[in-house]
Amino acid sequence: MSRRILIACEFSGSVRDAFNEQGYDATSCDLFDSVTQGPHYKGDVRNILNDGWDMMIAHPPCKHLCISGRAHWAKKQELQQEAIDFVRELMAAPIPHIAIENSVGILSTVIRKPDQIVHPYQFGDPYPKATCWWLKNLPLLHPTEIVEIPPENEKYIYRLIGKDSMVASLTPKGMASAMADQWGAWTSVQRELFEVRDA
Repeated sequence: MSRRILIACEFSGSVRDAFNEQGYDATSCDLFDSVTQGPHYKGDVRNILNDGWDMMIAHPPCKHLCISGRAHWAKKQELQQEAIDFVRELMAAPIPHIAIENSVGILSTVIRKPDQIVHPYQFGDPYPKATCWWLKNLPLLHPTEIVEIPPENEKYIYRLIGKDSMVASLTPKGMASAMADQWGAWTSVQRELFEVRDA
């Protein structure tokens, strides 16, 4: 039986499509429409957390959480607390395998430090962007193709954020493929071991 994967807070479809290309049953969810064709739930992800998913990969908004905005934290404590509570709800979801992605920021202090921090250049995309992962019953992502960063790409994300923060938040193709390859295989093996043990 195909593993059911929920990609929370994703409108691009990039991670969803990476899993579906490998035969998984992945659905994305966001408050926005999906910009690409594919299974997508438009609405609050909390409405479908109990729908029997095998794994969830979540990208909660980092606007009120990331360290780049800490100069404004004191003025938006209520919004920040709502964002933190949302992350806690995702982490507590009744799903066997969970990966929560966010930028370097306050989550490391109020929840716990991330299990790992990776960059797109470790997965074939030639630019840096510190990406934190909080994991439940999943292994660390292993780099698949470490590439050099051209000097002009050192500030690539900062320039992109200035133009379009939503585009800057998209998961790079190489990292999305690594998730599907590594975490998809991991959950499949774990499910098979569970089924054999309980047979």
